[in-house]
Amino acid sequence: MNTEAPRLRSLGVCAGAGGLALGLEKAGFDPVLLLDNRAVACETLRMNRPSWQVLDVDLLDFDPVDHQETYDVDLLAAGLPRVKATASVHRTDTGSELEVLRATIMLMHGVRPRALLIENVPDLVTKPTYDPIREFVTKELIHLGYDIRWFVLNAADLGVPQDRKEGVIVALRDGRLDAFVPPVASVTRHVTVGEALGTSMAARGWPEAAAWASQANRPAPTLVGGSWNRGGADLGPTGTKRAWARMGVDGGTVADDVPGPGFVWDPSLGRGGMMPLTVRQTADLQGFPSGWAFAGRKTAQYRQVGHATPPPVGQALGEAIKTALRS
Repeated sequence: MNTEAPRLRSLGVCAGAGGLALGLEKAGFDPVLLLDNRAVACETLRMNRPSWQVLDVDLLDFDPVDHQETYDVDLLAAGLPRVKATASVHRTDTGSELEVLRATIMLMHGVRPRALLIENVPDLVTKPTYDPIREFVTKELIHLGYDIRWFVLNAADLGVPQDRKEGVIVALRDGRLDAFVPPVASVTRHVTVGEALGTSMAARGWPEAAAWASQANRPAPTLVGGSWNRGGADLGPTGTKRAWARMGVDGGTVADDVPGPGFVWDPSLGRGGMMPLTVRQTADLQGFPSGWAFAGRKTAQYRQVGHATPPPVGQALGEAIKTALRS
C-alpha cells in the first residue's frame, strides 16, 4: 500500500524564471497555474517544465473566474517585484510594484488558498516607512481569516552562496500558523563564491582559476536584476560592484564565456584585468540547478536570474508551510 502523502497544489504569480516555483516543487507543491507578464520568463518556464500551465498575463488583469483550477489551492506563492516605501497604499499608477502587491492580496479574496507566501525586500518587514503597506496587508488578511507571520531570512543560511536577505510574509488560515516554524540555517558555514564558481572558472583552462577561487572567500553580494526598461546587464549598484572588485570580478557587465588560458588576471589594471561572470555562473550563485535554462538574449537571461527567488529559499519555505498545513 502506498502511504506517501499526496502532493500539494499551488498558484504562482509573478513567477519569473521559476526560482520560487522550482523550490516549491522540490518541497512537494505542484503548480496548477503560473502567471507572469513577461513573455521571455514564460518561455523559460515552458522550456524547462513543459507540463506546467503558464499564462502570460499581467496580474492586474487576471481573473480567477476564468481559471477555476486556482480555487482553494493549498498555496498562493508570489515572488513580487521589489516594493518601495510610500506614505499610502492607494496609488493608482498601474503596473507599479505596490499595485502588484495590492493585487496579490486582493486575489486572496477570490482564490482563498489555505496558505499565502510572499517574498520581497527585507525592508518591507523591518522599516517604519513601510508601516502603511504592512497595515494594509494585515487588515485585509485578518478580514479573510488568516493569521500572519512577517520575518527576514538570508539565503546564505540555506546554502546559497550569496548574502541575500529576503523579506517574507506567510499567512495561514484555520489556526495552522501556530504550527509554522520559519526555516532555520541549514549550513554551519556560508558557501563562498570561490567554492561555488571555482570549477566553472577553470572550465576553459584558465590557469589562475584556483588562485582566484581561494581569494573569493566570502558569499556573493546580493545579485540585482536591474530595470527591465533600461541599461544592460550588470551585477548591481556601485557598492555591489566595489564588493565584486574586491574579489577580482568585473561587476559592470556579464560575460559570454568564462576566461580562457590566455586571460591575465590583474585587478590593479581595473576592469580590463578582471573577469565578469557568465549568466550561468550568476544562476549558480542563485542556487538554480545546472540543467535549468533561461530564454532570451544575455541581458534578458540575467534579468531573470537577478530577479529570481533562489530555489533553495523556496524549498525551505515550502517545506515549512507544508508541515504547518499537515499539522
